[in-house]
Amino acid sequence: MVNSLNQVTTNGAKLASLDSATPCILAAIDIGTNSVHMVVVRIDPSLSAFTIIAREKDTVRLGDRCPDGRLSEEAMTRAIAALKRCKDLALSLNAKAIIAVATSATREASNGQKFLQQIESEVGIFVNLISGLEEARRIYLGVLSGMDFQNQPHIIIDIGGGSTEIILGDSHDSRFVSSTKVGAVRLTQDLITTDPISPTEFAVLKAYVRGMLERPIEEMRLYLKPDEELRLIGTSGTIETLAVINALEKFGEVPSPLNGYQLTRKEIKDYVKRFSTLNYEQRMAIPGMSDKRAEIILAGSVVLLEAMTRLNLDKITLCERALREGVILDWMLTHGYIEDRLRYQSEIRERSAIKIAKKYGVNLESSQRVAQFAKVIFDQTQNVLHSWSDAEWELLWAASILHNCGNYVSHSAHHKHSYYLIRNSELLGYSEIELEIIANLARYHRKNKPKKKHDEYIRLPEQYQIIVRQLSAMLRLAAALDRRQIGAISHLECKYDPEYRKLHIHLFPANPEDDCALEMWSFDYKKTIFEEEFGVKVITTLAFFHSGMTN
Repeated sequence: MVNSLNQVTTNGAKLASLDSATPCILAAIDIGTNSVHMVVVRIDPSLSAFTIIAREKDTVRLGDRCPDGRLSEEAMTRAIAALKRCKDLALSLNAKAIIAVATSATREASNGQKFLQQIESEVGIFVNLISGLEEARRIYLGVLSGMDFQNQPHIIIDIGGGSTEIILGDSHDSRFVSSTKVGAVRLTQDLITTDPISPTEFAVLKAYVRGMLERPIEEMRLYLKPDEELRLIGTSGTIETLAVINALEKFGEVPSPLNGYQLTRKEIKDYVKRFSTLNYEQRMAIPGMSDKRAEIILAGSVVLLEAMTRLNLDKITLCERALREGVILDWMLTHGYIEDRLRYQSEIRERSAIKIAKKYGVNLESSQRVAQFAKVIFDQTQNVLHSWSDAEWELLWAASILHNCGNYVSHSAHHKHSYYLIRNSELLGYSEIELEIIANLARYHRKNKPKKKHDEYIRLPEQYQIIVRQLSAMLRLAAALDRRQIGAISHLECKYDPEYRKLHIHLFPANPEDDCALEMWSFDYKKTIFEEEFGVKVITTLAFFHSGMTN
């Protein structure tokens, strides 16, 4: 009997108790060639967004097939045990539905359908078997939910155990999707018998992958427009492992989140060369390498290198979202939680920041006022005191919204807590360096200015340190103007006097009878760092106040 959890499936059926205005917890399971993955999310209908609350992964190796191509009894037993654990976790988190999909290994096995029936009978979960192209489409949706495409075309490569999906998409839609039977488990099983790999097998592996990728990449080129600048995004286990190894070797620690981490083609080429000379035990000894990944990392890395070489792209950015999150997003689109995907994508940063703010109990009305004040200061000093663009403003906006989130931990030193929470939250649509800048901006909205003894600040490249110093000085002023968080200041105007290097800031109270003494004092206290950073004298005037009070 099918458990009631599974009354919502990828075929579009609905739970009677759910509608597009009702928050719900949903679980998505991907039964892949290498692993069973599950993600559990909380859907917020007011934001058309979801928050990941749990992940589960178990390497079951369905791709370890019998000689006749059937799924082995051992592999199916491992998978069913993993699915039972997933279901138990989903139930414990009060999930209202489980959506499960199976991909390459199950799709190609002669006993694949029998395996799915066994899952339904023993676990109580209905599994939808999806095609390679449908898998690619949902991977695109998953990446779309976690990356800001900025209206530019992106190539997505997802290297799985049994297949590799290559997708060309932009902010509007996926222009081209493909699925090719070159996966890390499949290639290792079919083409590698030596350890370390012999020169002959290594040459065959590279040639085979190159030949298999040639057709989908050439077909994809037909969908490119002249002179389009392409960006490459990578998802799933191979690139995640490479990113972890790279981060540990470069920095001694793994960024959290890893979303937005970048690798160069040269770095990947060096890893391929290195892995090809090591045996299994030596690969497994590399920090960041798991025992199961060590078995298949060479094949997966060869796929990535050959794809980048064929595409002539020198850099790849990691996205931690892929098929499972795409399954969630597809369900949300189907069930009316997202009305307009274009609007959904264009506002991904805004929605994500607001979602994090709500999570940590931020006073959103106050934060939005701070963002408005910061915008005025930013705009009215642009090309006068600074030359930052809209890209930097977006970072300042996010920091303005989230600067007080550290109060969720403690009011004492909450600016430091804000750094930690922002840095470790799933703030979507931003690169790794952008997340670090936003977190640092929030860190310096009060108390000390950035200093060389501050590890988080000094780790930033110098050009980004300048951004943090100047934008955090603006954020300090903006935050001061809502010191009581009651909207005492309605708006402000900035006028620069170049002859005397003075910045006149006129503040307009919401209530003409309010002397805004606390805001004026706070602004006067915080303006010193702004004056030092920009080399100006700030003159503050409270306009339309009956006494003409001026600081």
